[in-house]
Amino acid sequence: MKSQYLSKGLLAVAILGLASCKPTMDTIVPTKGTADFTRYIAIGNSLTAGYADGGLHLEGQKNSYPELIAQQLKSIGGGNFSSPLFNEAQSNGSGYLKLTGFNPNGTPITATETAKLAVRGQQAIPGFGNVVLYTKHAGELENYGVPGIKLMHVNYAPYGNLNGFYERLLPGNAGTNNTTYLDFVTAKPFTFFSLWLGNNDILGYATSGGAGDVPTPKGDFSALYNATVNKLTSTGAKGVVATIPDVTKIPYFTTVTLGSLLAAVQATPAGAAVTALYIKTGAGATRTATAADLFTLTLSSANVIGVPNASGIPYGLHPLNPIENKWVLDKDEVAIVNDFVNAYNNTIKSVAASKGLALFDAFEMLGEFSKTDASGHLIGKAVNGVEVTSAFITGNMFSLDGIHLTPLGYAITANAFIKAINGQYGSSIPTVDVTKYGGVKFP
Repeated sequence: MKSQYLSKGLLAVAILGLASCKPTMDTIVPTKGTADFTRYIAIGNSLTAGYADGGLHLEGQKNSYPELIAQQLKSIGGGNFSSPLFNEAQSNGSGYLKLTGFNPNGTPITATETAKLAVRGQQAIPGFGNVVLYTKHAGELENYGVPGIKLMHVNYAPYGNLNGFYERLLPGNAGTNNTTYLDFVTAKPFTFFSLWLGNNDILGYATSGGAGDVPTPKGDFSALYNATVNKLTSTGAKGVVATIPDVTKIPYFTTVTLGSLLAAVQATPAGAAVTALYIKTGAGATRTATAADLFTLTLSSANVIGVPNASGIPYGLHPLNPIENKWVLDKDEVAIVNDFVNAYNNTIKSVAASKGLALFDAFEMLGEFSKTDASGHLIGKAVNGVEVTSAFITGNMFSLDGIHLTPLGYAITANAFIKAINGQYGSSIPTVDVTKYGGVKFP
């Protein structure tokens, strides 16, 4: 009996010991660390504004990554954050693409939303052309995202007359504005900033197939980026900056491939024997297209492949009627894009390090969703148990324009910014619940 009681006693002690070692779920208390988020401002282009599906509209604005970051900052003393939201009556803003169905071959059918727009007219600017004007924003402003802006525009005083998205933020009408973007965003005191500029300094060249724009010279980019960050930090504000994504890995360039174009042609009676497509390169040469050449997403919707010209020569199927350079970023132009993106990102990383700023490496993060397996199939990355990839429509990361993000994509991006901020400043800003945000809307 004595030994029985001893065993029971030892068992009780063991149970108590296990109980004392039981792991606990520690609650992370939100803290601001060494940064001050009293007034957070967001500086950037269309991605900062919440542009999606080829347009700027209310739903996209509400799901912009600065809006999502600002919501999380409230738990650590962040102040009010105002975006230049379109009102409900004009909620479709500039108009945007919506998915309406699919063709028998599986390709998407889209339409442009034209109701409830916020377009107030247009203004002819001498020497430039017509500028679409949008309903003016009045009131406080912390999200300074301007679709289309380049880093090279930040100190150009007339820019408020040339970009309707910037013009709507300024008090003056097109033709009368003379406030530089950098002066505008720094006019009021702020304590923290996010900076994601530079994408458009190469994106315009890339999306035009190298035919409609030129990259900002590397030296100019470096000087402008240093000057911009110097001004943003001149009063002691801290912030986070972001690198430029690999634009050759976005759906705009990965959806329409040489293989898919050939397959579509070969599926027609007249094209059954076609084995090659011909392109006009940026250098002006005509040659056979290869897998190293990238075709634009817009080529598919243009439906020009195989259409005969006045001489009866089918478009793209013969060297005498090649695919125009505007539809293709040839392999040499791809090399140019990669070179400039690499140079721009080296500048951004160097400036962030010298100023002690947080760095969100968008090139690396977005690249994770373009990962492929040994067979070349996209595998992307699991987010809360759901596979997210850079695939057009089905990947959930990119919107219908193949360039900008979905609400889910913006939520993932907001969390990447937050992770960078927490890592640099010792803060514990809670992350966004990405399960609340979706991908492309199906009809």
